[in-house]
Amino acid sequence: MKEALKFDQHHIWHPYTSLINPLPVYPVTSASGVRIKLEDGRELIDGMSSWWTAIHGYNHPVLNKAINDQLKNMAHVMFGGLTHQPAIELSKRLIELTPENLDTVFLCDSGSISVEVAIKMAIQYWFSKGITQKQKLLTIRSGYHGDSFGAMSVCDPVTGMHEIFTRVLPSHFFADAPSCRYDDPWDPSSLDSISHILNENHASIAAVILEPVVQGAGGMRFYSPQYLTEVRHLCDHFDILLIADEIATGFGRTGSLFACEKAGISPDIMCTGKAMTGGYMSLAATLASRKVSHQISSGHPGVFMHGPTFMANPLACSVAIASIDLLIQSSWKNKVLAIENQLKKELEPLSQNTQVKNVRVLGAIGVVEMKEPVHMAEIQNQLVSCGVWLRPFGRLIYTMPPYIIKPSELTQITHAINHIISNN
Repeated sequence: MKEALKFDQHHIWHPYTSLINPLPVYPVTSASGVRIKLEDGRELIDGMSSWWTAIHGYNHPVLNKAINDQLKNMAHVMFGGLTHQPAIELSKRLIELTPENLDTVFLCDSGSISVEVAIKMAIQYWFSKGITQKQKLLTIRSGYHGDSFGAMSVCDPVTGMHEIFTRVLPSHFFADAPSCRYDDPWDPSSLDSISHILNENHASIAAVILEPVVQGAGGMRFYSPQYLTEVRHLCDHFDILLIADEIATGFGRTGSLFACEKAGISPDIMCTGKAMTGGYMSLAATLASRKVSHQISSGHPGVFMHGPTFMANPLACSVAIASIDLLIQSSWKNKVLAIENQLKKELEPLSQNTQVKNVRVLGAIGVVEMKEPVHMAEIQNQLVSCGVWLRPFGRLIYTMPPYIIKPSELTQITHAINHIISNN
């Protein structure tokens, strides 16, 4: 393994790392339930759900069976000119579970690509109506939507991690991040920035795109659902499409199946991904209303201009069906609520620590925001020593555990966070 790690450090890119000064990596040999087993024999409780995807944990027999059963028939077939039952069944479930009016589905490869698809849908919608000046997007600061170029262009220019590409990215409009936090009384002044931009620039704006209620990798911020409700009204008033990026928030993470439900709104376009396959395979979907899909299909050029090679991969669709059914048939709401209550109880005392700026919890998301940036490699090594896997970034130490986690396992995570902060 020593030679393998040496090769890894010299030849393999990991996310957001340097090949000159690589961050430590921990070789994994297996994973089951909520535990990751390292090559040296140590076991870690995964508090990240493998970047928010493995909501049912690892090596789940139901999901394993779905993969194996589908593999006996076909692993892949192109989606151009062909179709298959897994894609049809998955699309039915997505339409049934997502907010009303989202009646058409584009199955793609990853969350970033689902955002690219959503942006292209919005621009092509207006183009097909002959309104070619509507080619800009409006979003809110502190957001994150992915690492491909279109997705990067609507990430926060600073916290979105892509500021070095600013001069080559498409230029869009950025409103101030919502100032009204999730549990705060509603403050109408939170809308001032986005209202002003819409009022001045609506003729060139194709859509508003945002993460509903929870902003993820751009800062793990929770904002008032009323803000989302009011943005829906503004989009209706100015005749602008609304894109909801539910890649991180979808499938129960916030305590609602989709975060849009907390505001009682339905977007024109919705992006989903991450937890859709239970962390087994890369798959995402962009759903659109009939208004959007029919307009794109009726105007020039009469077809939607996108088509990934591995679109609607049958293995991925099959395991996504199994994961969604597993979620819906479980007591997921009670599990997420229990995680939320425990995180509040066990992380809240850290708010008294002089190094801590803020502690916040929503659904199965627990965030400790420090006053100063954390040293990720050092903190992560300490967490591993505590038998816990987390991935801090910036000033944030946070957890988004699998829904199947036991109270004692969650306590090990929160105790590790408390221990690390108290001893640094």
